[in-house]
Amino acid sequence: MAERNSDGREFVITRLIDAPREMVWRAFTEVEHLKHWWGPKGFTMMSCTLDLRVGGTFHYGMKSPEGYEMWGKWIFREIVAPERLGILVSFSDKDGGITRHPMAPDWPAQMQGTSIFTEQGNKTLLTNRTIAFDATEVERKMFEDGFASMEQGFSGTYDQLAEYLKKM
Repeated sequence: MAERNSDGREFVITRLIDAPREMVWRAFTEVEHLKHWWGPKGFTMMSCTLDLRVGGTFHYGMKSPEGYEMWGKWIFREIVAPERLGILVSFSDKDGGITRHPMAPDWPAQMQGTSIFTEQGNKTLLTNRTIAFDATEVERKMFEDGFASMEQGFSGTYDQLAEYLKKM
């Protein structure tokens, strides 16, 4: 991955996925798979587009069980199939513009994430590393204070990934 561009702490989460690395890679890099598992538990994907190339984007819109809409965007910065994805992550509007977290205005506008896919026999060790990108001190603190919440969110999303991979 390119520069870290942050002085703050890194959020790291790992999960051993009971599926071969190629299959997990496809689940992360093909829109027909991403739309079935990405996002918080209970949310449904309304819109989902993917342009898998450096500089390309994954842009998606989800609806909460209460009917609230949330949009997000990844900008691909590094693609090393099937080993590593480097992305800039942000909240978004329906047109793909970067927006602030809808309930936390001091959340960083962008985060730099790296997903590493490591073969372990017929399983995959998924490691996700995330830092606040070009963030102010206040934004970095909010990001770091959110690690427990991020762990819950990623755990739920990875539970959905594991369930989806059983059907793939």
